[in-house]
Order: sequence, then structure tokens, then C-alpha cells
Amino acid sequence: MDPLTLLITGAAIGCSPFAAIALWHVVPLLARAFVGALGSCAGWYLRKKTDGRRALIIRATEDGEASLRDKNKSDGATAATLRNREKGTKPKREADVVEEEDREWDGIVGFFHPFCNAGGGGERVLWAAVRAMQQRWPKAKIVVYTGDHDVSKDKMLSRVKNTFSIDIHPPTIHFLYLSTRHWVLASTWPHATLLGQSLGSLVMGWDAFSLLVPDIFVDTMGYAFTLGLSKLLFPRVPTAAYVHYPTISTDMLASLDPKSAVGNQGVNAGQGVGLKGAIKRHYWRWFASVYSRMGASVDVVMTNSTWTQAHIQSLWGPRRKQRNRQHQIAVVYPPCAVSDIEQAVELSEQSEEKREKCIVYIAQFRPEKNHQLIVSSFAEFLKSDSEASRDAKLVLLGSVRDDNDSRRVYQLRLLVNELHIKDRVIFKLDAPWSDVLEWLGKGYIGVNGMWNEHFGIGVVEYQAAGLISVVHDSGGPKLDIVTDVDGQPTGFHATTTTEYAEGFGKAFSLPDPLAVRLRARKSAERFTDEEFTKRWLTELQKLIGTRP
Repeated sequence: MDPLTLLITGAAIGCSPFAAIALWHVVPLLARAFVGALGSCAGWYLRKKTDGRRALIIRATEDGEASLRDKNKSDGATAATLRNREKGTKPKREADVVEEEDREWDGIVGFFHPFCNAGGGGERVLWAAVRAMQQRWPKAKIVVYTGDHDVSKDKMLSRVKNTFSIDIHPPTIHFLYLSTRHWVLASTWPHATLLGQSLGSLVMGWDAFSLLVPDIFVDTMGYAFTLGLSKLLFPRVPTAAYVHYPTISTDMLASLDPKSAVGNQGVNAGQGVGLKGAIKRHYWRWFASVYSRMGASVDVVMTNSTWTQAHIQSLWGPRRKQRNRQHQIAVVYPPCAVSDIEQAVELSEQSEEKREKCIVYIAQFRPEKNHQLIVSSFAEFLKSDSEASRDAKLVLLGSVRDDNDSRRVYQLRLLVNELHIKDRVIFKLDAPWSDVLEWLGKGYIGVNGMWNEHFGIGVVEYQAAGLISVVHDSGGPKLDIVTDVDGQPTGFHATTTTEYAEGFGKAFSLPDPLAVRLRARKSAERFTDEEFTKRWLTELQKLIGTRP
């Protein structure tokens, strides 16, 4: 080999480690730059495509405001006054908010909530948030991306009023209808459901942005992948997430191991054994990594409880820190019907005489609600044959969504028969709110059986009604709701059937139950509409200040 060839060969061999290291760092940077450029080009295309609809929404808002002003001229009411007129809420003075210039913001806020007509706790959060933003930024336009094609705007707002007692100002809210909602249904993805639904949310997100690109994008249903898509397409559009429950959590991962502390909890308890279990573990861990990347892209993150905050922080926090996200993950408790219940349910010495020895469980008949645990605990409580257990009854109130729920109710009825407590258990299926209020008013104990309930609106309703709560020793009910007031308890925590049975006995044997009920109601005041509005606006103000 000639000297020149030898020199070149030696140099190549000597430089190869450095070249490999350089490529190791450069290739990912080039790949990210390419993906970013591709996303920006796609975002530019979507903006141009939807400019016409943006103009139509602005025009429709102006026409709606003008029409409303004309309609209300006769009684002297202005549109601004109507917007701020809410049940028990007075129009805010300018001095109570920020500068007039900020209040005049007139951009478009997009709420991503494909099931906005469902009528559950998540929808109450959505509409309370919309109302808060209409009051705070009267000129802003609100767009809700929904898949509820069969419901018109008038019917939607009417149901919001009837279901949640929330008045929405019609001219500034608009609905854009998605055609791809079936992509996020669990039935569409019988296998690898977590991944399938997340990929489906990307399809649905593209559908949403093909209809309109907002100035601020807010997800209130937990579709983190859609938020990641928004940041890829529109890096300068501020984003916010209200997380009711993490798509995957560290507790879910731990529950797969039957030897772990939570290996007997949840619907996937102990399923991480064998080959199939090993595949499931690796799949979940990989998904958790991708999920954390999506969460790291969000500008403002709100969670509904301390438990959810801790899990989102553990999953999203490290990557958010790497990306220098300046806003901390905040707890914003969901609005609950505290005021309505307080007005409907009296707490006094006289009302104590009307209370019956009933244990009330308000929950949908879903697997994770663990009705079997409560029924078995009640049976054990009755077997004690104590003074507290005599004449006690268990009332199960919940909605039946489909055939699967119906089968679970049937299995519960079989269990009740097997335990010989048929005459002590009452089933109330699809009970209207009036019936729920009646049981909240005459019940004695409110029970919750779900492990790691992310928040627990039903438990807040127990407290507002003065029921003495016996709840699972985990999640939101433990950390946020059934907590001490003035150093005194507002209820009891339990995990096993024996602990629940003992909790029932303690609750029925309290020497001064009215004092506990009053403390519970005081505790529930943390979860009012007013508290939610204050915290929500504090977080959204951060986005208004960073808008492009």
C-alpha cells in the first residue's frame, strides 16, 4: 500500500468515531428541522384554506350582536350587560379586572371537545370555561369543535342551560362540526386501544384545523396528541390543556405487576405476567414516553385534582422542563353544583329527623366504579348485626349507557341475591336529577368505591348535601375532597371490604352527625363555579398575554 493511501486510510479510521458522534447528534437535528419545516408548510396551507371561514365567523358574530342589541332596545338592556348576567353573578367593574386594552381582545379561541353534548362533568367544565371567557373577554369569538352533527346551536345552548344552569351568550359562540369523531371511539380500535384512539385524535385534529385555525387552542377532553399536532402545525399559536385524567399513568403501569403495591387494583390489575403481559408492559411504557412528548408541547396545563397533577407532572414535567415551559402545571378544580344542592338540601336539627339510614352510591355502572366492592362491604356491615347496621339500606343510583352496563347491573343483582341482602339494596337506574336531589337530602352516608378516582364530582355532591362520606383511600376523594376542616374530619377513607364496613359503622354512630355535615358543606365551597372561574381565568390570561 502506498504512503498516500495508507495516510488516507489511517485518517478515515481515526476520524470515524468523531464522524459517528457527529452524525448521532446531527441526524436527529436534521430530522426535527425537516419535520418542523413540513409542519409549518402544512400549517400555512391550513391557514390559507380557512381564512374564508374566519371572515364568516367574524361577520356572523357582528351580525348576531347587532341583532341582539336591536331585540333588547325596548327594555334598555345592552348586549354587554346580558353577557355578564348570570345566576348569582353581577357584572364585573373594569377596576376588578385588568386593563381595558386587554379586555378588548377580540381573537378566536378554539375549544376542542368532540362530545360537547354529552352532559357530563367534563361538559360542565367546558361550558363554565366558555361562560368565564365570554364574561372576561366580551369581544372574543368562541369556537367549539364537536362531532354532534344532530344538534343545532340553539338546542345545544338550551341543553346547557337546562342541564347546568349556565347561560351562554349566543352571538360570540360558534360550532364547527367534525366528520371524523368515529376515529376516537374505543369500538374502532378493539386492539391497541390507547394508541389507536391517540392516532385517531390526530385525524380528528387535522379535521378541526381544516375547518378553522384559532388564535388560541384549548383541549378540554384529554386529547394530548391533538395539542402536539397544533404545535407542529402552528408553533406560535398558544395552547392549553384541561386534563381530567391522564391517558396513561404510573399507577396504571404499576398495576400490571401483581407483586406491586397496586397490583390488585384497577381493571388491568395483575395483567403484566407471561408473554402477553410482557408485551403489554413494553407497549404501555413506550406509549407513556410518546404521551410525555405530546404533553411537553403544551403552553398551559391545568388538571382537575392534586392526584391528576402529580401524575401529569411525573409524565410531562421532565420534558416540559427540558423545553423551558415557564408555566407550572396548575390544579383547577372542576365546577360542581354546590350552590344548587345547598339551596335544595337543608342542614339543620329539623332536617336530621328526616334522614334515613341509607348509604347512597351515585356512579355510572362502569367496571372501574367497583360496585361489587361496595355491595360486598355492605353485606359484611350487615353481618356485624350491630346497632348501627339495623334497618340500614344501600341505594345505587347511576346511568346505564349500553348493553355492557345492563349486564353489569344484572350481575350486581345476582350478587345481591347471593349475599341474601336483596331487601336491603335499592337500584335506581337513570334517575333524573330531582330523584338524585331527593336521595341526597334524605340519605345518611355517601360512598365511593373507585380506585384512583381522578376527582370525584359525586363526592363533592355528597359533601354539599351534608352526607357523611366513606370513600376510597386514593385519588381525588382522598387528597382533595374528603379532607379535614378546622382540624376535624368530614368523612372516612377505606380500601378493603372490612374497612368500608367499619367506616359505615363509624358514620352511623357519630355522636353529632350534624356538625360533620356542616363541615362537609363548608369543605365543598372550594368547588363552586366562582372558584373555577377565578382559577380558569388566571391560567388563560397567560395565553392572552403570549398570543401572536
